[in-house]
Amino acid sequence: MSSVPVGPLPPHGAPAGAVHGASVRDRAAWLLPVAKRAMDIAIAGAALLAALPFFLIVGALVRADGGPAFYAHPRVGRGGKIFGCLKFRSMVIDSQARLEALLASDPAARAEWDATRKLKNDPRITRVGRFLRATSLDELPQLINVLKGEMSIVGPRPVTQSELDSYYGAAAAHYLMVRPGITGLWQVSGRSETSYDQRVALDVAYVSQASLLADIRILLKTPAAVLSRRGAH
Repeated sequence: MSSVPVGPLPPHGAPAGAVHGASVRDRAAWLLPVAKRAMDIAIAGAALLAALPFFLIVGALVRADGGPAFYAHPRVGRGGKIFGCLKFRSMVIDSQARLEALLASDPAARAEWDATRKLKNDPRITRVGRFLRATSLDELPQLINVLKGEMSIVGPRPVTQSELDSYYGAAAAHYLMVRPGITGLWQVSGRSETSYDQRVALDVAYVSQASLLADIRILLKTPAAVLSRRGAH
């Protein structure tokens, strides 16, 4: 009689349904990042092609004040890898020096910055930059980061190393598990109207409940969040 190969037997006394359920969960855990990456490439590639004329026009407008059209800010990616997060430049060239001077002389600005890492009336932002930020169009170059595998379409907002060290604590482990995203729970939940602690909580919630369906829901909410300009500055 020929023998029939069989797979590993379940542990003695383990319900067959429990073993089958575990294998389904394992497959789902493996398929999610593959499907998410495929969706990222498809969306980012199509969006870049469609936005090419806009890139040329905005690039020319931003360069009109004498500075570069783009800038890459160091941010923390998946696994702690640092990458250059791309944006259309929306600030004056000496923005860091101006920020330090403002925070040193204005206690209210310092308190606002410490709470949200943003300023509602930021004097460093150019006129073109104010429009780009209000509409979130300054973040379109991050589609390139997505194609390079440094970011995802949906995920936690990319943060600096100092932000990760100062605000995330134990939650940093959740942030480092996934690629940061162009849009996410924070963007559709009020953006700058939320405190930094709330932002961290939203990042943890997103990673803990990650699924393609959750990503699609966030994507569907993003246009309304951008058009409403809620919390955008």
